[in-house]
Amino acid sequence: MKTISETDQGFVCDIQSPCFKLLTNDEVEVVRASKTQVLFRKGENLTKQGAFASYVLFVIEGIAKQHLEGDSSKNLNLRIIKTGEFIGLSSVFGKNVFNYSVVALTDTLVFLIEKSAIAKVVQQNGMFAFTLIRRYCEQNTILYDTLRNHTYKQMNGRLADALLYIDSVKGSDDIFALLSRRDIAEFAGLSTESTVKLLKVFEKDGLIRLDEKSIILSNRDALVEISKRG
Repeated sequence: MKTISETDQGFVCDIQSPCFKLLTNDEVEVVRASKTQVLFRKGENLTKQGAFASYVLFVIEGIAKQHLEGDSSKNLNLRIIKTGEFIGLSSVFGKNVFNYSVVALTDTLVFLIEKSAIAKVVQQNGMFAFTLIRRYCEQNTILYDTLRNHTYKQMNGRLADALLYIDSVKGSDDIFALLSRRDIAEFAGLSTESTVKLLKVFEKDGLIRLDEKSIILSNRDALVEISKRG
């Protein structure tokens, strides 16, 4: 982790995300005065589950993985976090701890913004508050879908869901290349061994193509059908 100062080449002097454009000049100054720019290296924790949360994170650039930590180093991956997303919004209005851990999949540049600044701006600016609420609801939808899939679907359906989700968020980045087989297993709620075996079955059936760490979805419609059948 490295704090970026104004004299560093990677310093971002302005807040350019669309959601911040909803703020007045005075509100922008409140956020700007309360933020610190930090670079997290690949593999570092942006947040740690259960740790005290005095700030909210906003991703300027990079990709990270959000997960719940369980017993015996067994985790449950929830979602991929990309540029322009907030981390830790629930700590602004709920408990003063992070409810999950977030690990950088690439070098990730973020703003650490004091919670009090976010709360103040939310109270003053209805459109900004609406944007945050919408983002938070979208994140909750992903969480509920994950819980439902892990509770009611069998292994094939859970792995198909995980592959479809990861592929849907990759954009111009090959997210699969950044994930280990264990990571994919933890998105599907399966053991690593079962995931490796199922991936080979999916490849044999022509559903996917394995290229080292990368996974190419060869038959998306079939995977969607497997997901529906559970």
